[in-house]
Amino acid sequence: MPAEDGGVFSVELIPDAELDRAVREDWDRLLGADLPSSGRNPAPSNRPHVTLAVRERLEPAAFAGLAGLLPVPLELGGIVLLGHRDRYVLARHVVVSSQLLAVHRAVAEIAGRPEPRYSTTAVDRWTPHITLARGLTAVRLATALRLIRAPHIVGEATGARVWDAESRTVTTLA
Repeated sequence: MPAEDGGVFSVELIPDAELDRAVREDWDRLLGADLPSSGRNPAPSNRPHVTLAVRERLEPAAFAGLAGLLPVPLELGGIVLLGHRDRYVLARHVVVSSQLLAVHRAVAEIAGRPEPRYSTTAVDRWTPHITLARGLTAVRLATALRLIRAPHIVGEATGARVWDAESRTVTTLA
């Protein structure tokens, strides 16, 4: 798939089945309370993931070597909140390890310098996480925090992909 202008591409790590299940259980709790949830999107491509890089242009084939870096240990710690104006993103914090940082650095070097809008995926600016919900007001955030379990869990990232947001397609890397 050739790189395209005007699109948005993300390179993502895919967690193993146990980590996936734990995140989906929290997605379902949020859905059950009629709160925003990343589980609301029914598309088969919607799944828990750790975003390594976001760029307006990239060549998915350039990341084929990422498969050789997997599996990488992946540990879900507590909760992280990312603010955006008066709305919040609720996410599971992914504990930083030297192996995870090495994978991120390799991907960031291939992807090149991010556009300013995606600078939080640059080396030394990245906060690894798995999103539970976006667009939460402070009141809904308080409710969500009471509902989710967010257990500490250790597993692995066993897969990798490139998501093309414009065409809504996935290129599986591993």
